[in-house]
Parts: sequence; structure tokens; C-alpha cells
Amino acid sequence: MTFTLLIEQALNGLQFGLMLFLLAAGLTLVFGIMDFMNLAHGSLYMIGAYLAASIAQASGSFWIAVLGAMVATAALGVLLEVALLRRLYARDHLAQVLATFGVLLVADDVVRKLWGPAPLMASAPEALAGPVELLPDLFYPAFRLAVIGVGLAVAVALALLVTRTRIGMRVRAGAANRTMTELMGVRVAPLFTALFAVGAALCALAGAMLGPVLSVEIGMGENILILAFVVVVIGGIGSVRGAFVGALLVGLVDTAGRAFLPLLLAQALPPTVAAAVGPALAAIAIYAAMVVVLLWRPAGLFPAHAG
Repeated sequence: MTFTLLIEQALNGLQFGLMLFLLAAGLTLVFGIMDFMNLAHGSLYMIGAYLAASIAQASGSFWIAVLGAMVATAALGVLLEVALLRRLYARDHLAQVLATFGVLLVADDVVRKLWGPAPLMASAPEALAGPVELLPDLFYPAFRLAVIGVGLAVAVALALLVTRTRIGMRVRAGAANRTMTELMGVRVAPLFTALFAVGAALCALAGAMLGPVLSVEIGMGENILILAFVVVVIGGIGSVRGAFVGALLVGLVDTAGRAFLPLLLAQALPPTVAAAVGPALAAIAIYAAMVVVLLWRPAGLFPAHAG
């Protein structure tokens, strides 16, 4: 285990955590303000990834594909919210979970019908295809650095939006106390539609940026959705700052566990056993971290009233 490997895995964890933040930010605001359980969030991530890969193949431009996927997925998110999800706001969480899980299954079938069952190839832009030498003997993929840069830029933009604008003030007020916010004259329904559009666009951005790193395939939204909910719980429902810290924590724990646990277990177990058990323990470590955080702070690290 070398210093170079530690830095490389730390960057991998930062990159994955920032992409989780793009998913969790919209999810935590929707859940925090409207108390709405939306399992269809992962489907928007999947659809955004497919749209970005298809537009990139047609246009030859990765960045046009990212922008096009964000706009199209945001429009789809608004359509979904107006046509279906708005009818579920007054229902209990069980009804919301069942309905949005149905949307998730339908989305998988629609994607399979449009793009086929095989994974779709997504490529990084040519300008970012090679490695960058960060330190002597430390080379890191340029595209992964771009992913980190995009994630940090979006995090800063969201922080400014939530803490420095009138819209952000209403968002924070709605997350802290929705009933009082409505009594003060804030129209929460249009605000929620706008938040849903922003959340869908961020899903598409995450899908487009992770497409060249991971695989673009049917069902890709389900697994990452579980991690996004873990991020929301750790960070505190309704808190963008909490989503950011929680996403970095989950990203680093997941990446470090998958990279280093097999190496540590190989010291005491046969290599094949260590290779099989290590990733499983890494997945468990994420939920163990969540349990530790909730035992310490039951409302999460930064609940909505704390920003």
C-alpha cells in the first residue's frame, strides 16, 4: 500500500462522492420540503445517462450531449411531476413508494424498448481521454479530474443558490417547516415543480458524467438510488450541506473499502477468499457508517434547520 495508491483512491472517492451529491441534492430537497418518497429519481439518472450517450454518438460532442441530456431530463421530470407525482402528495409514504417504484419498472422497460437490452457505450471527450501527472509517478485520468471539477462547481452553485437567493430562502424555509412556509404565503407547489426539474437535471448530469466511468445499462439507477438515500439520511433530510458531506463520506468509505479491504484481508485469508469477501464488507461499511452517524446524531449531520 503506497502513498500514490492512497492519493489515487482518495480522488476516486471524491469523484464518486460528488456524483452521489448531484443525485442526493435534489432528492433531499424534494423529500425535505414535500415529504415525498420518490423512487423514480434513479430512473431519471438512468435516462439522463442514455440520452447523453445517444446525443454524444449523434453529435460527436460530449458537452453538447451533457447539456442536451440535462434539458431533456428536466423537461421529462416536470412532465412526470405534473402528470403523476403531484397526485400523490397527499397520500402516505407507502402509496408514494409503490407508485414511484412502478414508474421505475416502467422506465426500465421503456429504455429496454428504445435502446435494447445491451449496455450502451459512452466515451469521454478526446481532450480528456489521457492521464494527467499530478505528482511524480502519480498519473490520474483527466476525465475523472473533470468529473471532480464539475461536481465541485455544482456544489458551490447550489450552495450559493440555497444560501444567497430569495428562492433559496424559500427552499430552506420549506425544508425546515413546510406548513409555516405555506401560511406565510409561499406557493410551495410551483417551487416543488422547479426543484423537481433541477433535481432531474442534476440526475442527468450525474448520469452523463459517470457514463464513461461506469456502464450505461438498464437498472443502473436502482443501486445508486439506495446510496443516494443513505446520503440523505446521513446528511440530514432537507439539507444541501448535509447531502454534500454525506455524499463525500459515502464515496470515500465505499471506494476505500473496495480498494483496501481485499488487500488487508489477503494478509490473513487466501487471495480468492479475500477478493470475494472484501467488496461485500465494503458495502456493509457504508451502512455501518450510517448507523454510527444516526446513533450520534439521529436527525443526521446537518438537519434542515441547520441549513
